[in-house]
Amino acid sequence: MLLAGCGGGDDNTPASSQQAAQTVTCADMSGKTVPAASIGLATGGASVTSATVVKATDAGNSNGEYCKVIGKITPAASAAAGTPDINFELNLPTAWNGKAVQMGGGGYNGTVVTGTTAVSFAPGSVPLAQGYATFGSDSGHTGNSATADFALNEAAINNFGFEHLKKTHDTAFALIKQFYAKSPDKSYFAGASTGGREGMTVVERFASDYDGVIANAPALNFSGVRLQGVKIGQAAYGTPGGYINTAKQKLILKTVLDNCDADDGATDGIVSNVAACRAKASTITAALRCPSGADTGDSCLSDAQLGTVAAIQDDLVLPYQLAYGVNRHQGYNILQGADFSGGLGLGTSATLLSPPTVAANGYLYAQGDGYLKYFVTKNPSLDSLHFDLNNPGQYQQRLVDLSATVGAMNPDISAYRSRGGKLIILHGLADEVISPNVTIAYYNAQVAKDGQSAVDSYIRFYNVPGMGHGDGTFVPAWDAMTALDKWVTQGTAPDVLVGTDTVTATSGRSRPLCRYPTYPRYKGSGSINVADSYACTAP
Repeated sequence: MLLAGCGGGDDNTPASSQQAAQTVTCADMSGKTVPAASIGLATGGASVTSATVVKATDAGNSNGEYCKVIGKITPAASAAAGTPDINFELNLPTAWNGKAVQMGGGGYNGTVVTGTTAVSFAPGSVPLAQGYATFGSDSGHTGNSATADFALNEAAINNFGFEHLKKTHDTAFALIKQFYAKSPDKSYFAGASTGGREGMTVVERFASDYDGVIANAPALNFSGVRLQGVKIGQAAYGTPGGYINTAKQKLILKTVLDNCDADDGATDGIVSNVAACRAKASTITAALRCPSGADTGDSCLSDAQLGTVAAIQDDLVLPYQLAYGVNRHQGYNILQGADFSGGLGLGTSATLLSPPTVAANGYLYAQGDGYLKYFVTKNPSLDSLHFDLNNPGQYQQRLVDLSATVGAMNPDISAYRSRGGKLIILHGLADEVISPNVTIAYYNAQVAKDGQSAVDSYIRFYNVPGMGHGDGTFVPAWDAMTALDKWVTQGTAPDVLVGTDTVTATSGRSRPLCRYPTYPRYKGSGSINVADSYACTAP
């Protein structure tokens, strides 16, 4: 059937019959508007700037036929001068399944999330191809992901933090109803990293809008991760000899694997039994240390370099509280298999650039430096190497306020649970950008507060050994949307899932995706490349 639009029927029209009553064409969507009164937060309304049919046979399209809607949400009249529009894309499939997925962004956003690709950190799950109407936005600014200078505009911070999510959701739903003449039967959110934070944000702030959420590698404690990045930079570049070069970055991983790879019963380059490996941290540190503590070459680490390892490994603990009483950012698994030698690791240069760059000076420090300059102090000339994290003086309240605006640490998600919402969280244990230990702590706090049975009724939490921030030794393809949709619509809660490796060198091997706190342990027989050869085991 050609994409002539959808219409007719009420909100209870079965998805399978919606196409038969279409009354609005894709071309008709161009110029459509959504009044400010239909959007739950203050805006100047929204408008569609273009609407075009993408045919199933178009080059590069594997999503079937759909109507591609491009639009913008303008700031409210009361917004500060210079506040950017929120640009969005909405995709309306001809073979609509009656449901919608809002897709999250990454980093500091700044580019429109098209909604035409797989769920982040879940390759193999492409909602548009599966029949979902999909949508996403640029979060209210364009570009600037490297320096975060969009944050000089306070309204843009609010949009990035949480407001764009509600504004885009309400706009998309109004347009979906105009096109199909009915609202979606189910509303989902899916994203990773910043998109994972956004997923947790809608659970915490806009619970009534979503039936299910996928939050992969969520940047829950956004302020904490940025401040820990500054701490790491201060250790690497503010301490003489603290920088760890690429050869030594690789040495750390090799030493960890030598000590911990076999702890799960299989020698496969993956540290699966992270708890057992953590118990060996002092042994690994001793093996890495240069005998005299001075730098004697690439076969060991000096005491200054081990200080940088500690800045990565240890929790950042602040003498004051951020939002929701949080005063800690849990450290990274650098001594348990996380690889900091890649493009999102510690960088390649012992020389600190001005401003720091991800490639030269490491992702965590470069992003932390930009956060202090643009979000916190509004001073692009700030010297972050000498910023006192423990005594930020006039900026302490600012840090507290920002941690509430841009973050998802609110422990109260009872409204989402009460409305029957379902939540799937997945985090790689070798993540070098967003520490999995923050997510683990948040989940454990939910269990301590509400009990395991209550948490099991609406949260599934998976840890993936060997998986970094979308990279690593094992990067699984898994069908996140099917798992979530079956839980929401059929009441079938996911248990152990199966992930198929997408890493080129090991493509096609499989592992069970185990629910926390279990990990995949080799049974002792069968191929180590097949999921059935592993059992999810408590550490």
